[in-house]
Amino acid sequence: AAGIPVKDRVKVSQNWRHGRCRRETVLKWKCKQVASFSSSFLMPWMELDGEYLYLSQAENIQAYRLCPEGTGLQCHPQAIFSGHQEDVCRFVLVNSHIVSGGGDGSIALHKIHGSYSVKFSAHEQEVNCVDFQGGLIVSGSRDRTAKVWSLSTGRVGQCLHTVPTEDRVWSIAISPLLSSFVTGTACCGHTSPLRIWDLESGQLLTSLGMDFHRGAGVLDVFYETPSLLLSCGYDTYIRYWDIRTSTRKCIQEWEEPHDSALYCIRSDKNHMIASGSSYYGVVCLWDKRQTRCLQSFHLSSPTSSPVYCLRFSTTHLYAALASALHVLDFTA
Repeated sequence: AAGIPVKDRVKVSQNWRHGRCRRETVLKWKCKQVASFSSSFLMPWMELDGEYLYLSQAENIQAYRLCPEGTGLQCHPQAIFSGHQEDVCRFVLVNSHIVSGGGDGSIALHKIHGSYSVKFSAHEQEVNCVDFQGGLIVSGSRDRTAKVWSLSTGRVGQCLHTVPTEDRVWSIAISPLLSSFVTGTACCGHTSPLRIWDLESGQLLTSLGMDFHRGAGVLDVFYETPSLLLSCGYDTYIRYWDIRTSTRKCIQEWEEPHDSALYCIRSDKNHMIASGSSYYGVVCLWDKRQTRCLQSFHLSSPTSSPVYCLRFSTTHLYAALASALHVLDFTA
């Protein structure tokens, strides 16, 4: 909220709480096919970085400059990062580097400011998720493995560990302490969809939760701190884990009000959580201090699309659906 006058900050805060915002569709693209989580088609992913929004569309990642005066984006991308033969499934933006996983089973690394890029074959099937911290990449795939990769000089693209997960891996994240990583899997071949692995050895450290129903796959995970973790997925629940307190039970959980699977989640690392649902582009805002959702917004009607990815700043929330990028402007 730096640079925003106190009076305006209070107004924006109240707008978030009461759901007062201006909605705008800022980008549209053509659908290739009906989107579903069983394929890598039409599952846009994005990252926010200061003045730019990075959005994956098919096999490319495009950087759009945010308009300083309002909700919009400049209509033409400032940069395009390519290299995959099939769609980008997910990517992360860390320290001026983009690391992406593709439907072609490869991982690509681009330096945002410069021409450096590298691509290497990583998995036998699509790379559903990636994360990048401290000179290491972790990746998860439909091929039922997670892998740890080196990015150190002379060892770029060298696989340090292959972790058999017995299930396709939908989500992955490295702990802020850089000592472990969490995988969210499909919960079909293995009964625990959330597991934490040692980054140095690749060994299983712990499983989170118990008594998950078959198919309760975890589609997104988000570390707030080294010990606090959010997860969401097919069983319609957001779960908040404190690894210091218990690995068997989460400390809080919230159920999606429309009984929809949850595709993506983010928090402000304070009280607010935003989640994206699998039907009708529903975005929900939550306050951790309350049991029910604060607000919900339906962004795609009458046609139904999941919210594949969402990101927010102090004043705006961006949601990527199957064929469009929507913005909620809370300064209105």
